[in-house]
Amino acid sequence: MPHSKGWRNRKDERTRDGSTIGDIVDGLMRERTFARGVPIGQLLVDWPSVVGPRLAAECAPVSLESGVLVVAASDGPWGAQVRFLASEIRNKANAALGSKEVTRVHVVVRAEPRKGL
Repeated sequence: MPHSKGWRNRKDERTRDGSTIGDIVDGLMRERTFARGVPIGQLLVDWPSVVGPRLAAECAPVSLESGVLVVAASDGPWGAQVRFLASEIRNKANAALGSKEVTRVHVVVRAEPRKGL
């Protein structure tokens, strides 16, 4: 049995019956742990259209928790640019997600913005 976080808390019954991949993915997406990563994944895909190609080369969305979109910028000046455009980024991110999920943009600076994604 796997030992990852949350495995012991699963409520579905284990069987030896076969399941389709689609059924498995649908079941996982109904779980909060997996579903919460979907919006940030969508923003990663759409990021160049959200912030433009030049800014997208210097920053990346890192997380989206409780309405706060954390964006990592490669250095201070690029971080300042993201802060300056925060309202526009929030609006375009919400349009890309088709929701009002992003309420605030928080900027962090790190040398490699996409590291760990």
